Amino acid sequence: MELIADILLAAGAIGAGVYCFVLARRLNRFNDLEKGVGGAVAVLSAQVDDLNRTLVAAQQTAATSAKSLTELTKRAEDMSRRLELQMAALHDIPSTPAPQSTRPEASPPASKPVTTNPNTPMFARRSHPATGDAA
Repeated sequence: MELIADILLAAGAIGAGVYCFVLARRLNRFNDLEKGVGGAVAVLSAQVDDLNRTLVAAQQTAATSAKSLTELTKRAEDMSRRLELQMAALHDIPSTPAPQSTRPEASPPASKPVTTNPNTPMFARRSHPATGDAA
């Protein structure tokens, strides 16, 4: 009876040894850096590092763009205020010219009222008589 127990015990030990050997080989293939999951983890880790660097660069670029946009918006608002003031100042200019002299003896020359045609341009470019180029 002891002999049978010793044989079964030796067979169990040999079976456990073979199982451990097979498991060790599978684990080595599993953790292989070129073909196994270890390689995939290494590649993913490198990609995560690259994405982190790209994200930091994108955040810095966005912050710089936001700052320049804020400055440009402030400049545009200032220019808008100036233009509004200039437009308001134009409304204060009289549409008819004031008389040149205030002497009672001199009568102002009769002038024809200026009428503008909305179809004619306000500014016109004239050619230079000598060269024919626009001045």
